[in-house]
Parts: sequence; C-alpha cells; structure tokens
Amino acid sequence: MGTRWSRSGSSLSLLPERQCSGKRGEDKDSDNDSLDGLGRREDIAQFPYVEFTGRDSITCPTCQGTGRIPSGQVNELVALIPYSDQRLQPQRTKLYVVLSVVLCLLASLLAAFFLFPRSVVVVDDGIRTVTVRFDHSNMKVLMNMTSTLNISNPNFFSMMVESVNCQVLYMNTVIGNQQLDNATTILPLSERQVNYTVSVEIGSSAPYVYAFCTMPSIKVHNIVIFVQTSVKTSYMVRTSQNSLEAYRYIDCGSNTTYHQTAQLLRHLSSTHSPATSLSAPLL
Repeated sequence: MGTRWSRSGSSLSLLPERQCSGKRGEDKDSDNDSLDGLGRREDIAQFPYVEFTGRDSITCPTCQGTGRIPSGQVNELVALIPYSDQRLQPQRTKLYVVLSVVLCLLASLLAAFFLFPRSVVVVDDGIRTVTVRFDHSNMKVLMNMTSTLNISNPNFFSMMVESVNCQVLYMNTVIGNQQLDNATTILPLSERQVNYTVSVEIGSSAPYVYAFCTMPSIKVHNIVIFVQTSVKTSYMVRTSQNSLEAYRYIDCGSNTTYHQTAQLLRHLSSTHSPATSLSAPLL
C-alpha cells in the first residue's frame, strides 16, 4: 500500500493508509454501537409487557401489557394470587361443615317449633243470661239465650275465628239456630271470649211447655235443652272446625242470669244419654 500525506498546520505528517482506515473503522463501529443501543431502548419501550412464565404465557388482560393498572380501577380490581398460595387452601373444613350442619338443624327445629300449627282449644263456658217472653195468643215460649265460648290460641302466630254456629234442640226438635259470621282475630298465645245469642221458640211442637212455664204454683220452671256448637277457625293455610255438645238447664218461667261451669256440663253429659235426657221434657 502507499503512503498518505497529511497536512496539519505547517507540518506534514506521513500516516500509513492502513492505520487511517483502521481508525475510521473503529469510529464507525462505535457510532453503530451507540445507534444500536438507542434503537434497542426504543424497541424495548415499544415492546408490550408480557409475563414470561412459560411457553403459553399471555398478555395480562388487566393492564393490557403496559405493566400498569389504570388509576380509575384501583378500587375495583383484586390482586391475583397464585393457586398454590396457602391463603387459598381450606382451613378447618370439617369444623366449618359440622358447624353449618348443626346450625341448619337448629334453625329447622326452631322454625318447626314456632311455625308448627297446634290445635285450637274451644271451651263452652255455659249460659250467661236467658230472657223469657210469652206469646199468650199462640201459646208460645220465646227466649233469648246468651252463651259464652272461651277460645285459646296456643300457636305463635295469630288465628281467626271465621264463624260460630249454634243449634238448640228440645225433644229432638230444633227450637233455635244462630250463626255468627263476624271474623274475630285472636293473638298468639292468648285467649278470648266470644258471646253469642240464640233465639229459642217453643210452641206448636210441645204445647205443654207453655202451660208448664206459665204455671204460677211452680217457683222454678227448669227444662233441659241440647246445644250443639261448632266453631270454624283458620290460621296460616289450615282450616279447622271444633264441635261441642252439651245439655243445658234453663228456667223458662222468668228472666235468669246465671253461670254454669264447663265441668258441671261435662258431668251432665256423661251421666245422661241423649235419648234419656231428651225424653224427659220437664224437671
């Protein structure tokens, strides 16, 4: 190769051409390295964020590959916890299952105890008053008989008395009938009295009763009647009907106010059969 003459100022230098070309190559390589580093940084800045956990890795759907969570979704997102994290492992599973079963059984028993329907208790409290009138032209005895029922609600929820039906018989003949359709509500675990009045008429079927009841020589004009009472109640989705039967002694000669206990009425019902009691018209 030849030599190269170079002039710097007033001096001349003789530089080998190979040495000059080597320097130019080194300068070009350093420039290329700097350009490559700058381009590499630009490429890295444009490269999306990827979780390199395996061959089947995918871009994070939350940050869309940017590696940052939007500030507006900070309170809406939850952290991603690995499946193998101990915080996800069940702790005391058997204890929780047993407690859940016990609590469910206890709740079921309590619900069955409080919501199970119990039968309504109806007790005939007897006759309160009897008002007597006479139809002398037709030889009839007219009476208004007021009775009382004690209705108890043993349930833990309210119940309703829909109707009360009462029928009065004398000598197998119906002499009075009354039905009450006024709905009455009874509160839970409470008792209520229901009063009802039955109009009774004794005349053509038993004309001798008029003579007996108007006979002045007799101070007490007692006759026996047979009373059938039915009470219809409803609570929740259930409807029930209670039927009562009892014998009553009433004074048909004058107005009377008295009280007969249920125990006495049951004693009379047990000691007299219906045929025997009804066959005795006068006492």
